[in-house]
Amino acid sequence: MSQIALPLDWPADATADEFLIDDSNRAAVRHLEHWGAWPVMASVLAGPRKSGRSLLGRIFRGQTGGQVIDDADRADEEAMFHAWNAAQATRRPLLLIAETPPGTWGVRLPDLRSRLAATPVVAIEPPSQALVEALAAHLLARRGLDARGDLTRWIAHRIERSHIAVMRAVDALDEAALSRHRRLTIPLARAALVEAGLVGEAPPEVETA
Repeated sequence: MSQIALPLDWPADATADEFLIDDSNRAAVRHLEHWGAWPVMASVLAGPRKSGRSLLGRIFRGQTGGQVIDDADRADEEAMFHAWNAAQATRRPLLLIAETPPGTWGVRLPDLRSRLAATPVVAIEPPSQALVEALAAHLLARRGLDARGDLTRWIAHRIERSHIAVMRAVDALDEAALSRHRRLTIPLARAALVEAGLVGEAPPEVETA
């Protein structure tokens, strides 16, 4: 896994956060980078909440000048249909972003359904344990909290392996450190994450601060 400012060599915009790449999102990043080889000038990017899907969309729009429709599963169907057709006519790519593939969207417009059926779909998969650890370290450091390796490894081995769980864990740790005016330690992290319902109760372990 590698940590870089943005996927591969794509330029950052003023609001882009760092993006961490591993096997869970590498295929999606490469697909967006090689948009000129798409069979149609549209693709769907599916991924869970907080997975970086919207950030990738912003990067994609800045790099290609194409159109991005976020939350495409809730978008106006007529507008999406015309955007798909316009992308083919202008050869400017269209990226549709949603949590799930189009087959789950309940699209009613037949012409849009047929176009979506011809549109490639790439997915951001659940993060690996290594990516969970790297995300935890990155987010803790951004908040000025201790992100040493033993702590982030402990977190990664205990919380659910999902992007949203990492975000919620960091929120809980930030609040615990602030409210108790203490440096983050593994015992403090355990207490905070148990209280937040992010890890289960467990017997005390032999762990040092």
